[in-house]
Amino acid sequence: VILKVNIAYGLWLLLCGYLAIGVLELVDFFNMKIVKIILSIVLPPVAAFMQVGVTKHLWINIILTILGGLPGVIHALWLVLTEKTA
Repeated sequence: VILKVNIAYGLWLLLCGYLAIGVLELVDFFNMKIVKIILSIVLPPVAAFMQVGVTKHLWINIILTILGGLPGVIHALWLVLTEKTA
């Protein structure tokens, strides 16, 4: 009985590992754009950093986020959706 449980648990972990790899490949396929959009809403400066690095846009985004939150979200979404680069 214990052997059957261990085999089932091992197969479950293997399946979860394959699913995780599939999700990571899917994220890579979309070039993390969906992740960046979600981060733009939740943590705008992180999304800005991922998109443009440490540039003037990051500092603008930090200031906009401190000043009210929503302006930072709008700016981060603008950076991600227009695919701005450093």
